[in-house]
Amino acid sequence: MVRTVLERFPAGGPRGSWPAEEFAAARRCEGMAAEVVMDLEQDAFLVVVPQQSPDRGR
Repeated sequence: MVRTVLERFPAGGPRGSWPAEEFAAARRCEGMAAEVVMDLEQDAFLVVVPQQSPDRGR
């Protein structure tokens, strides 16, 4: 699956703060299939959306 990263958020945010989840929820309200994933190497949360590959549907 190919995904597009919409935004990156550092994993060390303040306790009780979920900026990546809030950003993803706002995108879902706009009709995007946004989800949050963890990039362990970068120690960051990524908000991603699936991307249709150009050859899909053939």
